Amino acid sequence: MQVGALIIGDELLSGKRQDKHMQALIRMLAARGMKLAWAEYLGDDPARIEAALRRAFAGGDLVFSFGGIGATPDDHTRGCAARALGVPLELHPEARALIEGRFGAEAYPHRIQMGHFPQGAAIIPNPVNQIAGFSHGDVHFLPGFPSMAWPMAEWVLDSHYRQLFQAQADIEQSCVAIQAREGDLIGLMQDFTARYPALKLSSLPNFGNEAIPEMHIEFGFSGQPALVEIAIAEWVKALQQLGYEVRQGTRAAK
Repeated sequence: MQVGALIIGDELLSGKRQDKHMQALIRMLAARGMKLAWAEYLGDDPARIEAALRRAFAGGDLVFSFGGIGATPDDHTRGCAARALGVPLELHPEARALIEGRFGAEAYPHRIQMGHFPQGAAIIPNPVNQIAGFSHGDVHFLPGFPSMAWPMAEWVLDSHYRQLFQAQADIEQSCVAIQAREGDLIGLMQDFTARYPALKLSSLPNFGNEAIPEMHIEFGFSGQPALVEIAIAEWVKALQQLGYEVRQGTRAAK
């Protein structure tokens, strides 16, 4: 089973917003020894969304669909999914209870629409605001907001697809930043620690030695190989953008 992504929204294709979902999904999968096989960007065009979902439902892949499940007129994904499946939209009882529990009488007449899913769907819990996403088979529908979508995607993976995880021995990769000082890079280290919670980040300052006479810091990431590869590449790029000379470090099994 391969993994794919549908990322929906006119704002992405117009450049008003930059997509963050694909890179986040790549990181989630890599932490579990998996990889993204394909991704497709779609505007808010119901015909294109429906066609893409028909392919997704028929293709046999694990697919994450991001965006378009709200209650505004430009949110077409729920209806497109129902038409692609040939089933009606219906109010899911668990989703209704969650929406009514959060909004009370203000759930009607608009917010309750977010609980209408294609017949036969199962809910995906939303830990942020309790407005559920939904799954139909191996296609999983998430909101466009990263703070909600990403923990929901991790829940789907950890709850339903552990059989696809590929555990490997941890490795460590490192690089050396010349003339770097830890105090100047604490913010960047905090950002990467938050971005890669499955990895361990190390920082080893050195005032110079026979191999590297200049003051430097050796940075290392340790964890699953695929995720380490992604993290170290992003880390080197970030250091270079800050103007540091970066030299390749070591790679070792853990």
